[in-house]
Parts: sequence; structure tokens; C-alpha cells
Amino acid sequence: METTAEHIADVAAVAHGAIGGAIDPFTFRLAIFVLAIFVGYFVVWSVTPALHTPLMSVTNAISSVIVVGALLAVGVNLANDASWVSKLFGFIALVFASVNIFGGFLVTQRMLAMYKKKG
Repeated sequence: METTAEHIADVAAVAHGAIGGAIDPFTFRLAIFVLAIFVGYFVVWSVTPALHTPLMSVTNAISSVIVVGALLAVGVNLANDASWVSKLFGFIALVFASVNIFGGFLVTQRMLAMYKKKG
């Protein structure tokens, strides 16, 4: 019986042969990105409300790892001319991850406030 990994390898080999063996890396990465968008959409929208708060906590933990990586990118000190590009992208990643963490905590706080007794 063929495993999933072997099946994927077979499909990839057929696709590789069908197009002459040349796949543009940008096209390949773009296809993965688009598939990730669809998978993420269906995963997030199928979460039940009871699991939303733990999911936000995990998202905040992942974003904190992104903040550490962004801080490393901002602080990089390379001798070449491209170091400003990595600093710029590191700063942008730092800002986006910080906004994501802050928004995640706000959403979590609102979700938890729904379960508190009023009065």
C-alpha cells in the first residue's frame, strides 16, 4: 500500500515531467502561499466559540516568537549594503506582530468578559 508521502512524490514526479522539468521558484512559493490562505481560512472559521480563547493564546505565543525573530533582524549588523533591507523588513514584522499580539489580548479579554456575571 502506498503512503501519502509516496503518493505526493509520484504526483510531483508526473507534474515535473509534464511541464518539462522547469518550475519557477516564485510560482511554486506563490502556489504554497495561496493554498495556505485557503487552509487557514477554513481552519479558523471552523473553530467553535468555546475554543476561540485558547486558539488566541496559541496565536499570541506564535506572534511572540515572530517578535524575537524580528528583533534579531532589526539588530543585524552586516557589512554588506543589503543590511538596511533586513532591518526594514524586521521592523515591519515587529510592528505587525506587536499589533497582532495586542489585538489578540483584546479579543481574549472580550471573550472572557462574556462569561463573567454582571451585577
